[in-house]
Amino acid sequence: MTSTLAPQPVERAKPARAGAAARRRTRVLALPEARWAAAATALFLLALPLQLTGAPVWTWGALYALSYVTGGWEPGWEGLKALKDRTLDVDLLMVVAALGAAAIGQVMDGALLIVIFATSGALEALATARTADSVRGLLDLAPATAARLSPDGAEQAVPVEELAVGDTVLVRPGERVGADGRVLDGASEVDQATITGEPLPVAKEPGDEVFAGTLNGTGALRIRVERDASDSVIARIVRMVQEASETKAPTQLFIEKVEQRYSLGMVAATLAVFLVPLAFGAQLTDALLRAMTFMIVASPCAVVLATMPPLLSAIANAGRHGVLVKSAVVMERLGQVDAVALDKTGTLTEGSPRVTDVRPLPGSGLDEGELLALAAGAERPSEHPLARAVVDAARERGLDLPDAQDFTSAPGVGVTAVVGGRTVEVGAPARLAGTALGTVAELEQSGRTAVLVVVDGTPAGLLGIADRLRPDAAVTVASLARLTGTAPVLLTGDNPRAAAHLAAEAGIDDVRAGLLPQDKLAAVKEMESVGRKVLVVGDGVNDAPALAAAHTGLAMGRAGSDLALETADAVIVRDELAAIPATVALSRRARRLVVQNLVIAGVFITGLVVWDLAGDLPLPLGVAGHEGSTVLVGLNGLRLLREGAWQRAAAGGDG
Repeated sequence: MTSTLAPQPVERAKPARAGAAARRRTRVLALPEARWAAAATALFLLALPLQLTGAPVWTWGALYALSYVTGGWEPGWEGLKALKDRTLDVDLLMVVAALGAAAIGQVMDGALLIVIFATSGALEALATARTADSVRGLLDLAPATAARLSPDGAEQAVPVEELAVGDTVLVRPGERVGADGRVLDGASEVDQATITGEPLPVAKEPGDEVFAGTLNGTGALRIRVERDASDSVIARIVRMVQEASETKAPTQLFIEKVEQRYSLGMVAATLAVFLVPLAFGAQLTDALLRAMTFMIVASPCAVVLATMPPLLSAIANAGRHGVLVKSAVVMERLGQVDAVALDKTGTLTEGSPRVTDVRPLPGSGLDEGELLALAAGAERPSEHPLARAVVDAARERGLDLPDAQDFTSAPGVGVTAVVGGRTVEVGAPARLAGTALGTVAELEQSGRTAVLVVVDGTPAGLLGIADRLRPDAAVTVASLARLTGTAPVLLTGDNPRAAAHLAAEAGIDDVRAGLLPQDKLAAVKEMESVGRKVLVVGDGVNDAPALAAAHTGLAMGRAGSDLALETADAVIVRDELAAIPATVALSRRARRLVVQNLVIAGVFITGLVVWDLAGDLPLPLGVAGHEGSTVLVGLNGLRLLREGAWQRAAAGGDG
């Protein structure tokens, strides 16, 4: 049972009513598949204890019958429609096998089979619906209206759909940009992490490009619209995610790859076992009993369980260690990856700027603590991410922060305040000259943002601010390179200098920087065009198209965007990078257990079938052999639930 994201028209979401939720998620019970599966499960759970405690048959028999109907009618109906198209699938075969089991008295076994398949279908439907919800909700990033300016300067609030190329719009401080365009007038810092993944706001001035859905900082901007709403970067991200989800070939479990041949062969063989003895004069009852026995022993229950327990056990084990794998198909695919593409901000790094250097200038008379305290005092009233980084650094050192007076902020320039009776300015190091410029160059070459602190009109020191590499990044990169045989690739929207510096720290040589979402998608497609099965790891909206198109997508959970979390096949809930290679190794172990189980199931099925055809296999013994093989492969698969399986995988083994 596989599905892809159903295509949805790219259109702007209607403004939410007052009090309504900004983003609507499909409720579980809103899906008919979930309602039918829940009903079948509830009926089964009511019937089972009645049967086991010896209650009259009519009490639990009726409940089992209702469980068959509620859980089996939909896959049965879909299977019949598939038959109309001359296709026979295992779902229909499972329903027939369940009915066959009931016909010879194995009512509970058949009901359990129905419940398993109904629940699987419900989970798949929910995953598909939630992904569609997230894609449609992405357009809520951009505002519903924009302030359009007429030639005479009059302002009018209009829906963003009505904006045309060439219109001029006003974006006030703290507002989101309503359309892709170019700055005509004004200066500000714009947080465009949703589009490019850059960790810090980008200074914008006349001539610079801005994107719909990005967040304006402290300055006002007049922007000329350069793209229609339907062609904005946000709208294109939606289309790319949809297209990638629709065209991404679903990897099937091993049993599904032979589904048609197995199903047709089993049906044909069952009919032959029934009809041939009749043709030679056998009694109808004897022929029917032999055929039913054959259907039971040849049914793929053990084969299905041969596949699922190892994968589900691996999913449960990974979940205990902070990795949410969304399906058994995903767990299988994780073990197939042979190339890895990593995002930078929020993935390899922590995603928030931190002060890395405090450097007083000669002659300032200040030490590091005094310089940082003055800068933090001036920055404390500001909401800029760099200001928060400076204040946090001072607090981590236990410094006393004096109150700021006469605070002013100039977009793109910095802040000014009176701190402890001294005038302190914190901002871009444009006024520096002489030897101090060498310090600025050193900081910037090492991937840091240089911030100048001026006290009473005299340059007093420099602060270096950067996004910090996660502690386990380098070890993870090395482990992934060892597992896949190729070094990971860094795909980032950040500037090349910062990307190269961080990649060197993490041990990555292949760096592709300055990428927009479509560029990341193109890079993944390029890798897959030469036969690579790519694992993409990211966290932002800008990573979503690549996550959807990749062989397997994995999102960072703590700071990940809703779209990335829904689009990805798996989520690292605790943001522990070391869990990535451990999960890949665990998946490979699960795939090997699947092969072992298929061999065990095949041996049992073959032996029982030969016995039934060549001899006289008693029905109870056939059921016992069939159920025994099912239990055996199930227990073998459950081995991956043990803590030792994860520890071996995390240590660099194969699980």
